[in-house]
Amino acid sequence: MVNQGNHQAARAFAGVFAESFAESLTRAAGSAWQIKILNAADLSAQQGEPVHFRLNVDGALNGSLFVELYDLQARTLAAKIIGARVPAFVNEHSEALERVLSAAMERLAASLEAEYGPFTCRIERASGLAFGGMLHIPLAAYEAEQPGLSMALYFDGQLLSALAIPPAAEDADPPSAPAIDPLNLGLVMDVELNVSLRFGQRQLPLREVLELVSGSVIELDRQVDDPVELLLDGKVIARGEAVIVDGNYGLRVTEIPQPMASHFTR
Repeated sequence: MVNQGNHQAARAFAGVFAESFAESLTRAAGSAWQIKILNAADLSAQQGEPVHFRLNVDGALNGSLFVELYDLQARTLAAKIIGARVPAFVNEHSEALERVLSAAMERLAASLEAEYGPFTCRIERASGLAFGGMLHIPLAAYEAEQPGLSMALYFDGQLLSALAIPPAAEDADPPSAPAIDPLNLGLVMDVELNVSLRFGQRQLPLREVLELVSGSVIELDRQVDDPVELLLDGKVIARGEAVIVDGNYGLRVTEIPQPMASHFTR
């Protein structure tokens, strides 16, 4: 479940995670580390078997966060932590990384307690995961001038929803709904309307349009994890994620920018 508010909240959370993990890694390895959020994943670094850790968050925030590394990156970080060469990633090295991640999450929880309230995190090794539909945020870990080590975070829907609505916002008074005469609105309830989904758009000069052939690829102005828009008469009335329902495309609504009735009261 991904929308603009969720995405922004998740990136902010990822930024605090990066700072906390870098600090814990620096303490454990005895050398300075930095972790940065990337705009796109480094696919060339995804070599070998993936190594996943599940971070189960409980308390004021609830849900799961998944940390993804690949074999080479996991062995490199483990070697820095234990101070010895790691020819193969085994339980000992997994436990070393878990300790560093646990310390990082304690720092993260302390940093975000004022905004969300107290929460805890339990860390475990995970396998056989499928991240379809989850929000993906790529990261890279840097030691001094060395090349970055690729890693990534995946947020499940429960954690995304909790991040997008801090407890303070839940306590705020909801906005007043526009006044609608139900009798007048009832007159048009059976009118059929055409709605459309917009996955993205692109402006092309006529020259490029004429050059299109079967198999041509057109890059849209939208990232893979950006929400799909539902349009009514050219106006965005909802956003969500594309799903398959009985072999047909569908839309799972995750965000309604403004009360639906407001589109009919102007």
